[in-house]
Amino acid sequence: MGQSSFFFMKQGSLKSLIRNRDFVLMQFGFSTSRIGSFMQIVAVNWQLYQMTKSPVSLGILGIATFTAIFICSFISGLVADIFDRKKIIFLVQIFSIISASLLAYLTISGHITPLLIYLLVGFDAGLYSFESPARQAMMPTIISRKDYPLAVNIGSILMQLTNFVGPALSGFIIAFYGVKTVYLINAASFLAVIIALIYMSPLIKPVQIPKFNLWEIKNGVKFVFKTPLIRSSMLLDFFATFFGSAMTLMPIFAVEILKVGPTGMGFLYAAPSIGAVIAGLIFPLLSHFKEKGKMIVMAVIFYGLATLLFAISKIYWLSLIFIALAGAGDMISAVLRNIIRQLNTPNHLRGRMTAVNMVFYSGGPQLGEIEAGFAAKYLGTSFSVALGGLFTIIVTLIVVKKNPQLIRYLDVD
Repeated sequence: MGQSSFFFMKQGSLKSLIRNRDFVLMQFGFSTSRIGSFMQIVAVNWQLYQMTKSPVSLGILGIATFTAIFICSFISGLVADIFDRKKIIFLVQIFSIISASLLAYLTISGHITPLLIYLLVGFDAGLYSFESPARQAMMPTIISRKDYPLAVNIGSILMQLTNFVGPALSGFIIAFYGVKTVYLINAASFLAVIIALIYMSPLIKPVQIPKFNLWEIKNGVKFVFKTPLIRSSMLLDFFATFFGSAMTLMPIFAVEILKVGPTGMGFLYAAPSIGAVIAGLIFPLLSHFKEKGKMIVMAVIFYGLATLLFAISKIYWLSLIFIALAGAGDMISAVLRNIIRQLNTPNHLRGRMTAVNMVFYSGGPQLGEIEAGFAAKYLGTSFSVALGGLFTIIVTLIVVKKNPQLIRYLDVD
């Protein structure tokens, strides 16, 4: 569709999405599972920091996560384009239950070590690298094109709600029952996805099914980097999240800077989701704003500025506001980028495109955690995050200058 006129379509019908049984089942299953997953992220960061008292150890989590995602992404996208995407997701849930249960067992038995945490976090990241392409590529096949922008927005709002509920609950549960309980809850949460998959309809198979070889992997990578809108949006995603990543340092902000403990830390993790949910609710009102490229760029710059202000704040409630605003900026740009990528990619390439994208949108924050951990050690926590927010703004302007087609996107009807 050229520059794709889907933004000028009506945002779709909420009623038709509610009547879409597969969409409702999918959102129910993954929303439930995400609550457990976000709870576990907080618990792992808290447990590891309590064991090591080192920001570098938190940065190493980023190494473990990114390494697994990077390695697995070479085949995970192609797997999603060849095999039944529901079956892929089903198998991932089974192994995720085993992984979370193992974390709980090792913690309860007293055998947990930082190395084992890194290995299990890396294993989970590898599972995610197979689940994400299959899940995202499945979405456009169960939803009509006219309803897709609204479906993405609803899915993003639900994800952010779970990102609020999960960390907030995790902070209280860690304080009163310990991290082992969080791991057990996460293990149980994967059952919701399994139940949803069982009741969903069979998926529409791609018209073209690629062969399992290196050439087909190359075709997926080639498509991404030869499509200017997709390439530039991924670069923006990577560099913004690389420099703006601050979430892994939340235990340090909670304990040493804001002095609010595990409960306050839970709300620090959850605050970006509050801002993101509010942004998601007002997003349909922005549908008449034609210059969507400019909207993406402004949202990322806003994200960087809010991150900078969060870093220099020493007042807890003010820090919550700034990190929530960062979440709002990230939400707007993420929804627009997701719509652009999925609706401008053929079904038989969606798994591979998503896998390449996964390296960018997961690699950015995960490598950013490494950078944040080492920068916090040598420059100080607040200064390193503030510098990251500033660099986010600078790099965004550089990417836009090098890729002007992004800021011109949908400039005219």
